[in-house]
Amino acid sequence: MYNPYKSIIKTDGLIYKRLLGTSSTKTLKGEKIGYLTAILYLTPNEDLCPLAKLAGCMEGCLYSSGRGAFNSVQKARQAKTDFWYAQQASFLMSLCADIWELRAKANRNNQKLLVRLNGTSDIAWENYHVIPNRTIFSLFPDVQFYDYTKHPSRNLEGKTSGNYDLTYSFSSITPKPISIKGLTNPNNSRVAVVFQKREDIPSSFRSWEVIDGDDTDVRHIEPKNVVVALYAKGKAKKDQSGFVQIKGVHYA
Repeated sequence: MYNPYKSIIKTDGLIYKRLLGTSSTKTLKGEKIGYLTAILYLTPNEDLCPLAKLAGCMEGCLYSSGRGAFNSVQKARQAKTDFWYAQQASFLMSLCADIWELRAKANRNNQKLLVRLNGTSDIAWENYHVIPNRTIFSLFPDVQFYDYTKHPSRNLEGKTSGNYDLTYSFSSITPKPISIKGLTNPNNSRVAVVFQKREDIPSSFRSWEVIDGDDTDVRHIEPKNVVVALYAKGKAKKDQSGFVQIKGVHYA
């Protein structure tokens, strides 16, 4: 069957560019439990990640880890970011075209499609309409979406089909009023905390139960109201700002 979104792109004179990738260590781990995971990686900046500066995570961003350390990968991500700014209608329709094709691939392989739209950004996708009154979440109600966010007050009510899972990303230097909003926002299912070393991850953090979040990136099947422990990668290994939690400094 022909991809209907590519048909719309052609009919409306829009531009198609492939945006979603499915190859990373975590996505491969997800495949072992039946999920095909697709992630969108952009080049982070203060517009796409408006809370990053307050959280102190821009320098230690995952943008620099793994394949993201290569110039060729960074150039590809910048091209996608430029596409977002220059041709937003084409960008959103291209995203839909990719999701449609990956959903078909997942179905053929007896998998479930899982889509992370903010691999290295923090865009409130629920506020963008691909077509009038339809977000990407309502266009694909049978696809599970997920993200990490530092936005304290995102509101998903009436904007999704119950298929968008958010995990609040914690930083100890984010101003307390903002952190409290993020930690208590019912739209955030759990809290992600980055620890400096995997072997130093505690069993509880600030009275919250801690679970290991680094085995896979399949967040939506995990319990709510827990801390998802991640450990520092790339430049984040040397972070001293308070975004990365260090044993003996930020916790006992």
